[in-house]
Amino acid sequence: MFMLRTFCRNVLGAAAIIACGVTGFHALQSVPTGPTTAIASVQSPRPVATQPTAAIGSVRFAVIGDSGTGDTEQYDVAAAMAASHGRLPFELVIMLGDNVYGGWNRKAVISKFELPYKPLLDAGVQFYASLGNHDASAERSYGGFHMDEQRYYTFTRSNVDFFALDSNYMDRSQLTWLERTLQASRATWKIAFFHHPLYSSGGRHGSEKDLRGALEPLLIRYGVQVVFSGHDHVYERVKPQRGITYFVCGSSGELRRGNLDKRSALTAAGFDLDRAFMLIDVADDTLHFQAISRTNALVDSGRITLAAPASPAASSPWQESPHGLRGTENGPQRHRDTENH
Repeated sequence: MFMLRTFCRNVLGAAAIIACGVTGFHALQSVPTGPTTAIASVQSPRPVATQPTAAIGSVRFAVIGDSGTGDTEQYDVAAAMAASHGRLPFELVIMLGDNVYGGWNRKAVISKFELPYKPLLDAGVQFYASLGNHDASAERSYGGFHMDEQRYYTFTRSNVDFFALDSNYMDRSQLTWLERTLQASRATWKIAFFHHPLYSSGGRHGSEKDLRGALEPLLIRYGVQVVFSGHDHVYERVKPQRGITYFVCGSSGELRRGNLDKRSALTAAGFDLDRAFMLIDVADDTLHFQAISRTNALVDSGRITLAAPASPAASSPWQESPHGLRGTENGPQRHRDTENH
């Protein structure tokens, strides 16, 4: 049985926007079996392109983390997402945990999920959730989160397999399931998402090294190319680690302003001035990404291309540019966490 995990970090100094020595586009070569990441320079936030061109046959989705506050800022992010959907529709949203803060009840579901995202829900966009340390087990039974009463699950869209994990308690049964499911996957792209980041430059929490030790070997062995996490209330794109590109997107509702460690060698790009969400477009051997603030400003963008493409790279549809946890073999048992966001 895996040991009880606690999540405590000291608060460190940080910078507002971090961009590590990048001008224009250049390739960062990863391990031979992994992706090559091409990234745009990141300066001040700039307006999002208003008339993108969609890639034919692509899988488009949005990413939000630590979103469920019910505050004005969450509604602002939701409005920016709806505006992006109006320009270039996406079919689903993955949620990186802390989906509903402050307890699970009907009033909270309405004010912290159904109302802010109503335009997207009305348009048929589906939300797929993972559990954070502020989430209740009852979320697994809520139809709007598509968890089918499971702590962890997988689903497929076109050439992409998604793997939603429960990082609150990475028990042996979950790891066994993940290895079996990854081994059976024949998708071109394998994307994992869960709450606690394996790599992060956030001063409040930072990298979850014990979770990394348990999980990363499987991600590498079975060819996962991209991982999304939250927990640290910032946006960060981590430099590729052993062939995998990691994103932290934990500022879609909460924000810890100035919390990115400007001394970190991990950061490829980061933003901790305002709330943010991500847009992703996957077509053939290329994944395009954007990070967008709640004021609809572009704060990061680029592409990830598989090192051994089966077909020419697709054109981009956008411009480039703990404590309180305890577990058993049967599942996590959570305590209300009022401080360790």
